[in-house]
Amino acid sequence: MGVQVLVTRLDPDLPLPRYAKGGDAGADIVSRIDVTLAPGERTLVPTGISIALPDGYVALVHPRSGLAIKHGVTMVNSPGTVDAGYRGELQIILINHDPKESVSFKRGDRIAQLVIQKVERAEFLEVENLPGSGRGSDGFGSTGRA
Repeated sequence: MGVQVLVTRLDPDLPLPRYAKGGDAGADIVSRIDVTLAPGERTLVPTGISIALPDGYVALVHPRSGLAIKHGVTMVNSPGTVDAGYRGELQIILINHDPKESVSFKRGDRIAQLVIQKVERAEFLEVENLPGSGRGSDGFGSTGRA
């Protein structure tokens, strides 16, 4: 049995988040509205649900890979973070990266995935120097190509 997430349907005709297949990490969430995104356009799309997570959990909103490959649609802030204390409607910032084609979503279309994870709270300790590591302070691309 997984963690219980309380859900309020702000639109009673839309489905609750649901997993498409057994073993899926992400539960599909849908659009509450009809929306069309022109090439390069981004917009906030409401989902018709709000959730209450237990303390110590986060909901991460991920883009759908099928929308990305077929239409160039993804999320601007991916993954989106839904903190345990948030109670408002889940809304998804979608963007159309296709340079030529608009893309339309109908009310009830799957637009993102909700992944629920346990989180640890960190205690941040200020130190004068960090301990060494094999990587050190080398940055982007420093480990070479695969």
